[in-house]
Amino acid sequence: MSAKRAVIMAGGAGRRLAPYTFVIPKPIVPIGTTPILEIVLRQLAMRGFLRVTVAVGHLSEIVRAVAGDGSKFGLELDYVDEDKPLGTIGPLKSVPDLPDRFLVMNADILTDLDYEALWSHHERLRAVATVATYVRTTQLQLGVIESDGEGHITSFTEKPVLRHKVSMGIYVFNREILEYIPQDTYFGLDQLLSALLETRQLVQSYTFSGRWLDMGTPDDYERAQAEFEREREVYLPERAR
Repeated sequence: MSAKRAVIMAGGAGRRLAPYTFVIPKPIVPIGTTPILEIVLRQLAMRGFLRVTVAVGHLSEIVRAVAGDGSKFGLELDYVDEDKPLGTIGPLKSVPDLPDRFLVMNADILTDLDYEALWSHHERLRAVATVATYVRTTQLQLGVIESDGEGHITSFTEKPVLRHKVSMGIYVFNREILEYIPQDTYFGLDQLLSALLETRQLVQSYTFSGRWLDMGTPDDYERAQAEFEREREVYLPERAR
């Protein structure tokens, strides 16, 4: 298994997860007794990643104290500091020695995604960027009417279920994407993908149908707690502990 490089975005204030994040940075919020960042680091180590850079900002000293130098996870761990919010992609411009290909992910994700399969998908299709995606369903609580240009009703659907492919907050990038990222400027995934598509770069999706929870709100966090308690062995197999 070849060694791989990853960057974890852990600099956000996690305001939507308040009050949990008033005194604890979002990446260190525990799932059971284990910080979510530790779960992510152990999963990456199990999948052949040897060096991980963590982009930190809000309460960064706590993140550093918990994760340390990565040796307890079998990783080489280093950090870059966000002196101001730089968005989901902006911090990459400050990460030193990025290789030709690397994985980027948010720190607050509970998933059983196979990072090797995502990586291989990216390599096989020769994309410059690959976004891991998940199909989310939303049921509207109202009937939906469609009409033509003259206002004549053409169809009516009672409480339809909408399906959307959403970003999981996990990506594989080629180093050339750094050319599109401004220095020391807030820059999000939406801006990067727009720039890549405008220049006709190959941007690929990798649709995943397993387990994925983004701990964005207190309700999401509670669901992640319950899920991890039920399926701990799925997320942290014995060999990853």
